[in-house]
Amino acid sequence: MPKHIFKDISIHFTDRGKGPAVVLIHGFLENLTMWKDIEKSIIQKHRVICVDLPGHGKSDCIGYVHTMDEMAEAIHSVLRSLRLRKYAIVGHSMGGYVALAYAEKHPDNLRDLVLYQSTAKADSNEKKRDRKRAATLIKKNPTSFIRKSIPLLFRPVNRKTFKKEIKELIDEAVKTSSQGLVAALEGMRIRPNRELLLKFPPYPVHIVAGDKDPRIPIQESIQLSKISEFVTLHVIKGIGHMSYIEAKEETIQVFKKILK
Repeated sequence: MPKHIFKDISIHFTDRGKGPAVVLIHGFLENLTMWKDIEKSIIQKHRVICVDLPGHGKSDCIGYVHTMDEMAEAIHSVLRSLRLRKYAIVGHSMGGYVALAYAEKHPDNLRDLVLYQSTAKADSNEKKRDRKRAATLIKKNPTSFIRKSIPLLFRPVNRKTFKKEIKELIDEAVKTSSQGLVAALEGMRIRPNRELLLKFPPYPVHIVAGDKDPRIPIQESIQLSKISEFVTLHVIKGIGHMSYIEAKEETIQVFKKILK
């Protein structure tokens, strides 16, 4: 699998298919394998690039704080090496924060911006405190933190249904280094509010939301979608924060509609 050197560290990515380029950015406790079903469904018509963010998957850590801007620059470095000029960027959860940082720095490269179960708002004070607590727990016992955290991303009624998938997510997440997790938490905690980017974007913005998402409340997604006429909201019903598992087929249909 291809690797790219950014700031003396190795960034792992995949590059498959032909057609208009789509860049898929995973979230916290995830890696590029999360996209396998979505990638499969759009690869017939698109060139699909998936990147492991610094400190996640098979990519190395840059330092002890991974800002959203630095992660965005790691992705930009990969895309530049592939000589790509125009692409759609899709970011799930933390990947959406990275996508927004990317859009702020490189607006001319974007064809579409998709915030997938993500937000343009900064962390509230309560969320900032939660991230500090999470970092402390990870330093003490990362496996225990991961085992407890991942099921909570699902809607309670879906946890039994997707028991096998939750175990697979946990098995994948425990491969992430503690340094990578803590660095990402700190980066999310200090990220700025980027709602202004949704006011007059030079590209269409899509918000894909779950109506029972415990991490990104549906009201927040509705509010963001009203910022300007350039923002379109797509709501997937009956799911928590993991629509690519909780409602795989509906999610695939939404992406096919957005990424024409």
